[in-house]
Amino acid sequence: MWNISVPWWEIVLRGIIVYVFLILLLRITGKRQVGQLAPFDLVLLLVLSNSVQNSMNAGDNSLIGGLISATTLVGLNYLVGMATYRSKKLEAMIEGRPQVIVHNGKLFDDVMSRSQLTHHELNAAIRRAGCSSIDKVQLAVLENNGAISVVALQGAKDGEIPGSPVS
Repeated sequence: MWNISVPWWEIVLRGIIVYVFLILLLRITGKRQVGQLAPFDLVLLLVLSNSVQNSMNAGDNSLIGGLISATTLVGLNYLVGMATYRSKKLEAMIEGRPQVIVHNGKLFDDVMSRSQLTHHELNAAIRRAGCSSIDKVQLAVLENNGAISVVALQGAKDGEIPGSPVS
C-alpha cells in the first residue's frame, strides 16, 4: 500500500506526458467534442481515462503512486490554466478561438464542417435564442467551450414586429 514499485519522478514524468498527449488529442477532435458532451462522448472520456491509467502509473497500484499521479495532474492543470491566462497565444493554441457560424443571416458551411457541427445542433441553438430561422440571426458563434451563442437581428425574434416598441 505504501511502497511504490517505480521511482516517484517516473510517475510524475509519465503523468506529464499523458496529460500533454490528452490535451493535444482533445484539441484535435474539436470544440464540440469537449464542450457539449453527448452520452457517447462521456463514455469515451471515461474509457479514455481508464486506458491511460497504466501508462501513468507504470502498473504501480500503491496509494502513494496514486496520490503522486493525482497531484501531478492537478498541479499541471493549474500551471496550464495560469499559462493560458497570461499568454493569449498559448490560450489560442490550447483552447482555440471562437468561430463565427452565422453573420447577418449568412451561414458559413466551411466553419460548420471544420467544427463537425450539425445543422440540427445549430438550429437548436437558434431556437433557444428565440429565432425560427437563420435569416433572423445577426450573429451565431461557436465558443471555445463548445456552446453556441446566438444574437438575433434587432426586432427579428419570433413574435416581435420590426420597428414596434418592445414592452
